[in-house]
Amino acid sequence: MGKEKKIVIAEDNSVFLLLIKLKLEKEGYELFVAEDGKKAIELIETHQPDLILTDIMMDYLSGLEVISHVRNVLKMDVPILVFSASGQEEMVTQAFNLGANDFMVKPLMPNELVIRVKRMLM
Repeated sequence: MGKEKKIVIAEDNSVFLLLIKLKLEKEGYELFVAEDGKKAIELIETHQPDLILTDIMMDYLSGLEVISHVRNVLKMDVPILVFSASGQEEMVTQAFNLGANDFMVKPLMPNELVIRVKRMLM
């Protein structure tokens, strides 16, 4: 296998974050973690990840603003998967309109996440 694929995760729930981080590291991905949208953008600009996982609701900048920045300012076509709590349908629609590629409702199954990540990085 070539060099590790890089993933930026933006998520403000530390318990959930730890869970998916352990799961993805076990799969051999290199992870960069942000607890808010502002830090996520810094990590994305610095590390040029192969995939971005972002929650929609976060401090400073939302996941929607992260997607918008990646697509419109950085002009990157890196795949983006968004997480959202149920009941945020219109935000999910907005996320897709801004350029998100996939979406999962929280609480999500870590195994399903791994499958989707692998599929997006193929």
